[in-house]
Amino acid sequence: MQARAVATISTLLADDEPLATDELSYLLKEFPEIEIIGTAANGPEAVEKILDLEPDLVFLDVQMPGLDGIGVIRRLSEQGGHIPYFVMATAYDQYAVEAFHFEALDYILKPIDRERLKQTIERAQRIIADRQRVEAAAPAPEQPAGRPALQRTKVLVKSAGRNLIVDAQDIVYATIDDGLITVVTAQFEGVSNYRTIEELQSNLDPDTFWRVHRSYLVNINRIREVIPWFKSSFQLRMDDKKASEIPVSRVQTKRLRSLLKL
Repeated sequence: MQARAVATISTLLADDEPLATDELSYLLKEFPEIEIIGTAANGPEAVEKILDLEPDLVFLDVQMPGLDGIGVIRRLSEQGGHIPYFVMATAYDQYAVEAFHFEALDYILKPIDRERLKQTIERAQRIIADRQRVEAAAPAPEQPAGRPALQRTKVLVKSAGRNLIVDAQDIVYATIDDGLITVVTAQFEGVSNYRTIEELQSNLDPDTFWRVHRSYLVNINRIREVIPWFKSSFQLRMDDKKASEIPVSRVQTKRLRSLLKL
């Protein structure tokens, strides 16, 4: 039989039982379109991995410590970040109605039947392919009419007890960790007064500063090198003293390929 070309579906497995994760991982090897990019052993870890790895599809156990499967979906919806498609995988059928209320793609019972899993994967393929076609056909968002947003050419950065005024073009990248934004230039780094990456980005030139990852905003003119990374993704080596390596999210990888003709 002739091999068929398949589009890859990046997939995360979230289950607090290692044997269940191993079994599902084994079953999914039969589907070349499925690319397992990570696993999570509890609810909070699932949220973190989903935000970091931005998978297309998540197999999510309903009952997990720290935060149950429904709580994971709710938490992601509240944060407004990347929302993948979810397949709820559990030994209990009483949560199905609530799962579909949160628009789960499917709900399968353990132990997972191969034929039932095949139906789920085929459905995921159709839905994800349809979404990608819609996104590819969608026109680029236009700038709203009226006065454009103020684009600052100077940014205040606190470093070593001093308030330094930095030319925006000298910013190599900015990153946020635990609510604190660090601005990195070629010479030094310091802390910004901005509360979020979104707020900082909205005050800078959108043609120069690019949100490559939920935690990173980079100056595209200060990218030194593009490094192939884990399973068709990339990292950016920046033009600062540390030659910092910054991950490009899976969602932004397509723009990176287009921008640099990769």
